[in-house]
Amino acid sequence: MTIQDLPHLIAGFNALSVVFMTVGYVFIRQGAKDKHRAMMLCAAAASALFLVVYVIYKFNSGFAKFGGEGMIRPVYFTILIVHVIGAIAITPLVPMTFWRALTGQFARHKALARWVWPLWMYVGISGVVVYVMAVHLYPYTGQ
Repeated sequence: MTIQDLPHLIAGFNALSVVFMTVGYVFIRQGAKDKHRAMMLCAAAASALFLVVYVIYKFNSGFAKFGGEGMIRPVYFTILIVHVIGAIAITPLVPMTFWRALTGQFARHKALARWVWPLWMYVGISGVVVYVMAVHLYPYTGQ
């Protein structure tokens, strides 16, 4: 595996976290608290792996350039900017939400999770969208 392979791995961890969060949400709606907990812990693990690989990639490659032109540029950068702001916001919020659940503060956990879960989902999904746009649909060709 080379540094050029890491964006694919990063997107995979993002997508995996979205799958775990979705299944976790379904489980909590069904009242299956143990299954919900397991899925959310898996989502956190996938997100943590994402973060480790992302930092390694950024330290070794810098920031990617977007190759799209015309009206797609503001669309891409709007998605990217909101994604980055959301990612910064969930960095402390996800552990806070987990802490409340793990320490039995379920009412406080639920109140926070109602805000954190959709934001975390947006960050995961938009991360994959940014990857697809920058790497597959509109890669920078250096011209």
